Amino acid sequence: MSSPGLPLLLLLLAAPPLQPSWLPPPDTPEGKATITGFILSSLDRATSFLKKRLPEINLDGVVGFRMLEVQLKGVQEKWARDSQLQPLGLRVGKLVEKLAPLLHDSIFYLNLSDPKYLREFQLTIQPGFWKLPRAWTRTEASMVYPTFEQEDSFSEELSDLCLVQLLGTGTNSSQPCRLSNFCRTFMTRPGCSGYCLSHQLLFFLLARMRGCTKGLFRQSQHYMNVFCANMMDLNRRADAIGYAYPTRDVFMENIMLCGMSGFSDFYKLRWLQAILSWQKPREGCFGEPGGERVQRC
Repeated sequence: MSSPGLPLLLLLLAAPPLQPSWLPPPDTPEGKATITGFILSSLDRATSFLKKRLPEINLDGVVGFRMLEVQLKGVQEKWARDSQLQPLGLRVGKLVEKLAPLLHDSIFYLNLSDPKYLREFQLTIQPGFWKLPRAWTRTEASMVYPTFEQEDSFSEELSDLCLVQLLGTGTNSSQPCRLSNFCRTFMTRPGCSGYCLSHQLLFFLLARMRGCTKGLFRQSQHYMNVFCANMMDLNRRADAIGYAYPTRDVFMENIMLCGMSGFSDFYKLRWLQAILSWQKPREGCFGEPGGERVQRC
């Protein structure tokens, strides 16, 4: 399961970021309204892209939009209590209404394209599966690995095997939250980077959403702390080299997953600024950079 990347909206629920950028400071009503406008316009274009390409969407993409729906509803609920933010809340509500039928219709196309994959991961696109963090924390630099593996050793096939075990959706109708020794080792080994690392975090994030609390999952928060500390280190490295294109997808994935895990320091204005600049204004997607010749994401 490759994680999608729509990490923008949780910025509005996190603590105010500290890093400077061309975006206005979010601690004034005008600044917050301006930033919100940029974000909502970006998300509206992304949702329009989903509508145009719905028959081609894969399940991982639908997971990202389902996460987005949860974030939008969280913002809508929060802003409903603030009279100054209610107009922005109405705009959020319209985006929720636009997204809902697309998420519903996506099941039809996913079942056509890959029914086995849908059966294994359908839980992750069900309403109510994803929940916003209850509390916010920050990463600790002391948890960063001394060294990383030389290359990203990610195997989507092995990762999916362990995620299906965790969810309890395999063909043997196993109980959720039960793991083989292989998956226990595979999802906790130190030194991972790239997608290997982000999928280790995804594993424990899914365990939290699934309600797994026994055995290995008593240590879930510890592992999430370690993984997000290292994902923060890798994101800072990507920032330092100017967000070279091959790093962008996992850079956004790290923000999304650690944000959903409750780490507020992933929400930096300079990172938001960079991500907004990567969206193709006409298509609405976040694909390979290029001129007029690059039409598709």
